[in-house]
Amino acid sequence: MTDPAILPILLVPDARLRAKAKPVAAGSGDAVRALSDRMLATMYAAPGIGLAAPQVGEMLRLVVIDLQKEEARDPLVLVNPEVVAESDDLATREEGCLSLPGQYAEVTRPARVKVRYLDLTGAKREIEGEGLLSACLQHEIDHLNGVLFVDYLSALKRNMLLRKLAKELKAKERD
Repeated sequence: MTDPAILPILLVPDARLRAKAKPVAAGSGDAVRALSDRMLATMYAAPGIGLAAPQVGEMLRLVVIDLQKEEARDPLVLVNPEVVAESDDLATREEGCLSLPGQYAEVTRPARVKVRYLDLTGAKREIEGEGLLSACLQHEIDHLNGVLFVDYLSALKRNMLLRKLAKELKAKERD
């Protein structure tokens, strides 16, 4: 039996992953809290460290992140997040994505970012990230704009990765 809190994660090439998400409207607190709880459950079950609402078919600007191990979970829920500052220096790290299962590549992004967002109470917040947090914030906010980590790769690398994913998904369907 599956957990009803777990949402299905959309996989490439689902067109919704390429659409721009709409801002979360004021006054939708209860619905957003319920959705963020389900997104966290889905992310933990996957397992992953970040999930954007479009990845579960909800076209809202909502992101959940948790970089901690299971024993020390510290979830971060960002409503209508936006990068308001980024460093000039860059950092390269391996990224993967729950919408491209099993696919990883080196991605170069700004090393540090500052993100402005609303928390679940509607309060304005800012967070500064570097290292893994910076990459995760940028990766998840990209999802809200219809951008995937493979878009940062050369056309050759991107096409190889996407063909490999398509082949693996087809093989899974046959099993």
